[in-house]
Amino acid sequence: MNESLVVNDSSATPSPGEALSWMEAEFPDQNSSLEFSTAPLDFTINPWDIMLCMSGTVIACENAIVVAIIFYTPTLRTPMFVLIGSLATADLLAGMGLILNFVFQYVISSETISLITVGFLVASFTASISSLLAITVDRYFSLYNALTYFSEKTLQYVHLMLLGTWGVSLFLGLLPVLGWNCLDEPSSCSIVRPLTRSNLTLLATSFFAIFILMLTLYFKICKIVCHHAHQIALQQHFFATSHYVATKKGVSTLAIILGTFGASWLPFAIYCLVGEKEYPSVYTYATLLPATYNSMINPIIYAYRNAEIQRSLYMLLCGCFQSNKAYRSRSPSEV
Repeated sequence: MNESLVVNDSSATPSPGEALSWMEAEFPDQNSSLEFSTAPLDFTINPWDIMLCMSGTVIACENAIVVAIIFYTPTLRTPMFVLIGSLATADLLAGMGLILNFVFQYVISSETISLITVGFLVASFTASISSLLAITVDRYFSLYNALTYFSEKTLQYVHLMLLGTWGVSLFLGLLPVLGWNCLDEPSSCSIVRPLTRSNLTLLATSFFAIFILMLTLYFKICKIVCHHAHQIALQQHFFATSHYVATKKGVSTLAIILGTFGASWLPFAIYCLVGEKEYPSVYTYATLLPATYNSMINPIIYAYRNAEIQRSLYMLLCGCFQSNKAYRSRSPSEV
């Protein structure tokens, strides 16, 4: 039986035998939340779901290349690249989750599979955001403790951060599957069914905590970068020019990182707190889709701009490529 996204009356309850899909589409004369339903596929597939699937495809392709490059390049084993690999892996899983959600939503009628898919997406995007926080922490310590950064202890700290990142992400992803969902109590549903309002509030609150922490750390990084640029400029007696250029470059890079992250996730996180399940589902789609774009932009900001990854990519695309350009390994402090 094919599934489709339809609008259900908020007071109606699915019968026990009905299979559930993840989201529903909006009709002009009814309010709705994104929820599971099982009407026959008698109308065009929701274009929002198509865009989410397309976004997932691009995300999966981009990040699969990054994962492959880091995995097959022995020189990319420093803490910075380990964290970038974690971020790319999380985004790769998120992209695959969006694709699988589309397939299961319209092809397979299974409540269990739908719950697993939603949990998979929650875990993947949580791991992606948490990996961004881990990269921020790594960049801060690479500047704050520059002399001891390349010690073995740093790699141990990185592994501990990754263990915590993926452990918490897996735990949050399992919550809907293990019973914290609204399938048995429709009145507790959030704008994204089957997540309950309390579950979604927890996720949104966690995002704001991570965003504030990243904002604080990047502010401290910016101060350190400006201080270093000032000292170098004084030593070279070119204060007016070099200090301005170095500072502008560091601040602009930080602004791009934080601006991209905030612009992608803040609308959806805010709507998770203020939205009600009776609101038109188009609002949820319109805020969720930009959030997925963050996983599309991450490999460009954190991976493809790196000289060593660029060189490895060139070697991957053309095995006989020999570059005369001298590549210099970047440290995470080079924001």
